[in-house]
Amino acid sequence: MIEIDVRQKLGDLDMDIQLQLPMQGITAIFGRSGAGKTSLINVLSGLATPNSGAISLGQHVLYNSQAGINLPPEKRRIGYVFQDARLFPHYTVAGNLRYGCKTENVEQFQSVTQLLGIEHLLKRYPASLSGGEKQRVAIGRALLSNPSMLLMDEPLASLDLPRKQELMPYLERLAKEVKIPIVYVTHSLDEILRLADHMAMIHQGKVVVSGHINSVWGSPEMRPWLPAKEQSSLLSARVNHHHPHYALTQVMLNHDAYLWVNRLQSVRGEWVRVRVHSNDVSLTKVRSEQTSIRNILSAKVDKIHPVDEQERIEVRLRVGEAQLWANITKWAADELDLSVGDKVFAQIKGVSVTQEDLATM
Repeated sequence: MIEIDVRQKLGDLDMDIQLQLPMQGITAIFGRSGAGKTSLINVLSGLATPNSGAISLGQHVLYNSQAGINLPPEKRRIGYVFQDARLFPHYTVAGNLRYGCKTENVEQFQSVTQLLGIEHLLKRYPASLSGGEKQRVAIGRALLSNPSMLLMDEPLASLDLPRKQELMPYLERLAKEVKIPIVYVTHSLDEILRLADHMAMIHQGKVVVSGHINSVWGSPEMRPWLPAKEQSSLLSARVNHHHPHYALTQVMLNHDAYLWVNRLQSVRGEWVRVRVHSNDVSLTKVRSEQTSIRNILSAKVDKIHPVDEQERIEVRLRVGEAQLWANITKWAADELDLSVGDKVFAQIKGVSVTQEDLATM
């Protein structure tokens, strides 16, 4: 695990962060501007020193104020990708990439350039590259330094929408193939949905909630940050089979709960992440027959939360081990006479696979 326990005074911000992050996959650090996101990764990289605390990367201690340990950035083996690529303009792409190499490794060089799709750019100079191409080169340079961890500070923030769309597939591939922890700072919920495995939300220098993205996304702490139309549940599912007559794929939440989504290219057994908007979930105590809705799940009411000063009720459901949220009116909740523990049927109008941006009825 990556263990973080630091305190730092930054003007009016008192940063007091305690986090445990996994040693593989992408952890998104989310929060509003000024929350302390960039300050946190600057502390991790060694570019800033906290007032007190400790940081360890597995068994490797990076900082410990009590023990007097504070490794300089060059000894932490951490790659850093900034918002702007910060390439050397007088070096070719190949020269910029090799700047990160301590020793020449032809096989690794080829592997990284192929992963990022930049083999054809090696002889070009940064001035001739698009913003997305520059960021891919910056990521490659960081990877070729053989880091134990990669830090990414809003790498898409300076790009326009076409360049973001250009870079996103490479970041998705990076998340799957690079076997080191990646800490990814962003204020974009779309980027989190497509890339992150874990998530930590920071507000005013403190951790509000952290953990696997499915549990954080559906947590009560996260819901106030999302407008009603964006409130949703994330569920992990395995591809089961493709419909023989319709362009649909069945994905399994557990042995007796499944959903239909638009046909995926994924193979049986592959994990996907599905998103269900809370406004697309209606509840009934009797299973509907002869309905156009394809996705109906048996569930149990886990929590009933009235929204202040609104005629809206948030209902948290349990489908096996998974959580599913539904937004319904107070009128509907009263008519159904809902109580915690009730068995209900969740009728789901829309389901999307976050990596593919697909939806189906």
